[in-house]
Amino acid sequence: MKEKLKEILKNGLQKVEELVDLKALDEVRVKFLGKTGELTQILRGMKDVPAEERKEVGSIANNVRVKLEEAITNKLCELENAKLLADMEKEKVDITEPSKGTKKGALHPLTRFNNKFMQLCVEMGFTVIQTPEIETDYYNFEALNVPKNHPARDMQDSLYITDTILMRTHTSPAQVRAMETMKPPFKIVCPGRVYRNDNDSSHSPIFNQFEALVIDENIGLKDFMTMVKEMAVRLYGEDVKMRVRPSYFPFTEPSIEIDATCQMCKGKGCSLCKGTGFSEFFGGGIVNPVILEMSGIDSNKYSGFAFGPGIDRSVMVTNKIPNIKYLFRNDLRFLKQMK
Repeated sequence: MKEKLKEILKNGLQKVEELVDLKALDEVRVKFLGKTGELTQILRGMKDVPAEERKEVGSIANNVRVKLEEAITNKLCELENAKLLADMEKEKVDITEPSKGTKKGALHPLTRFNNKFMQLCVEMGFTVIQTPEIETDYYNFEALNVPKNHPARDMQDSLYITDTILMRTHTSPAQVRAMETMKPPFKIVCPGRVYRNDNDSSHSPIFNQFEALVIDENIGLKDFMTMVKEMAVRLYGEDVKMRVRPSYFPFTEPSIEIDATCQMCKGKGCSLCKGTGFSEFFGGGIVNPVILEMSGIDSNKYSGFAFGPGIDRSVMVTNKIPNIKYLFRNDLRFLKQMK
């Protein structure tokens, strides 16, 4: 029996060592250690072993069981680890490779033009400020020389929240807020969204404006036109032409509208510029002395100019966009063309 036990141990260890899969390992376990396994059969025959040898044979049998169980356990760990590594290798993703079909985004045309104009203003010495989009009636109208019942209010198509709170119709409140908090001389520019109840191919209820204000001594219309010309050249090129028309704004006196060569048709005439070859650049003028005095600035010592371009229309003409609403639809087909 001793020899039989040694043979079982030898055969068992050899078979365990040769195994390469978990199913075969379980079969070997059953073959040697199962209820009807070879070692179990030996142990059932212990009653036939002489009493003086029973203890020694029992010790050998127990040692065989321990060594086989240990070998099977080690092999089980080895095979499970090998299977795990194989599964991981099969499912591995090489993150060093570029993904296929990745679509890169791009800045929105409004953002690009906004950044370009902001950079231009900063290079010309302007300080960038921000003011609220939800504005009081006082800052949006009254402090800009537009009292209640003034006919200019009819031009604004305002979106009121309460009797005294509204969505700002222009970025011009920035003028008043700057003059109340800043000491002349200064130059400020305020970009932002504005809101009017207006809706057609070239107007949107939401659009974007810049409000620029320069306050200093001896500022006149010539200074205003010089800066405007420089901005037009930097934005549209050396060959841009300008046209000046008299206008009316309660917060500037005199007031003018400035047109620039239509970038859609390059001055030849089209539906956007109504055949004139010019499209609206922006409006502005010399700051009304009443506004200066209302904001606590001595109008006898200081003067200035203000202007407010709408960037949406500039984006339209420079990119040949026929309808302003394309800028707000988030249509991927349109945005791809604007790269």
